[in-house]
Amino acid sequence: MLFRVISTVHLVLWVISCVSTLDEEPFLTKAKELMSKTPLIDGHNDLPWQLRKQFNNELNEVDLHKLNTTHTNIDKIKRGLLGAQFWAAFVHCDTQYKDAVRQTLEQIDVIHRMCQKYPDTFMFATSSQDITEAFRMKKTASLIGVEGGHSIDSSLGTLRTMYHLGVRYLTLTHSCNTPWVDNWLVDTGSEPPQHNGLSSFGKQVILEMNRLGMMIDLAHVSVAVMNQVLDLSKAPVIFSHSSAYSICPSKRNVPDDVLLRVNKTGGIVMVNFYNDYVTCSKTAKLSDVADHFDYIKKVAGAGSVGFGGDYDGVTRVPEGLEDVSKVPSLVAELLRRGWTEEEVNAALGNNLLRVMREVEKGNPTDLNGTNPDDLPIPYDEVKSSCRTSYGYTSAGVLPSLSTLALLLTLVLQACITLSVL
Repeated sequence: MLFRVISTVHLVLWVISCVSTLDEEPFLTKAKELMSKTPLIDGHNDLPWQLRKQFNNELNEVDLHKLNTTHTNIDKIKRGLLGAQFWAAFVHCDTQYKDAVRQTLEQIDVIHRMCQKYPDTFMFATSSQDITEAFRMKKTASLIGVEGGHSIDSSLGTLRTMYHLGVRYLTLTHSCNTPWVDNWLVDTGSEPPQHNGLSSFGKQVILEMNRLGMMIDLAHVSVAVMNQVLDLSKAPVIFSHSSAYSICPSKRNVPDDVLLRVNKTGGIVMVNFYNDYVTCSKTAKLSDVADHFDYIKKVAGAGSVGFGGDYDGVTRVPEGLEDVSKVPSLVAELLRRGWTEEEVNAALGNNLLRVMREVEKGNPTDLNGTNPDDLPIPYDEVKSSCRTSYGYTSAGVLPSLSTLALLLTLVLQACITLSVL
């Protein structure tokens, strides 16, 4: 009798499992069909940082086909149907004022070398057209995003040089203020604001990125910076790996009022898979990530959402999204929830392609044909024992605000003295 009961229970569980599989399989099949026609473009992956952390960028010692200590390898990329990836050229904030530029250049270099070593898998890309071409060739378009404004060392010349090396977005901060922009920790109260958003030089950075055709990434910035950039930028912006604040109230996520502004300005929020930003806890499931997609679609529209997994940059990822190979299951979940083919295609890659095309055009009335901005940041704002002042005494360099204030004070004092006499 007991044997019959156990057998019956096993049979029921098997039937339930089969029904569940049959229910999910059509959505996964449809997801893969859509991903074969529209490139999945992920906004942020930190594999290059893992190459530095684990191998000191000695790529000759690494086989990306067999690498099993990361969320990302070539087999996982192919199973995940990854059409295009923005690889993060990231270095830690403690390199600021030291060797941030050198280390960032080395990260840019390792991304180039990764594409050169595996040309059958990766195609280096710098434009929306390159992404389309790589997808046609069944390769993963590989683009570069520099994560953290400290990497340019407050230099527009360095920004331009990185653009020429293929960098197509700059995340304005990581988790530290720079001499020209405040980071997200300001909103938590754990760091004081230095600029109440952007400094005057920070605004120069935004306009120079517009002129270059480099995307502005607002992941990791304070809400004040989000709004100031949305006011100032002549082109749509991205959040390369952020989620919805109303679902998980982490200051790394995007509040509703900003989501609405992203919609109005044609930008995109690429959903982060880090558990701490998905559920604000150490655990999460694939369905929790889908909740963020649903919410951003509800508030900002299907034209404002994308994928920004943050694989290999985080320590905890949701159950069901353990590595890059699992993304088709998330696409299937969106279909199961009633997303239309057009909406899924938009989130997969069409939204990001639209943003890139707008950024690449620039603003024809204000920007095209204009000269590069070569006004440096005031020396007083970057002065340190690790920095020299060469060039700051040359003619034509504007004095800093503090110098102007001192001169104005001296003039006023002189006027008062003359009036007394």
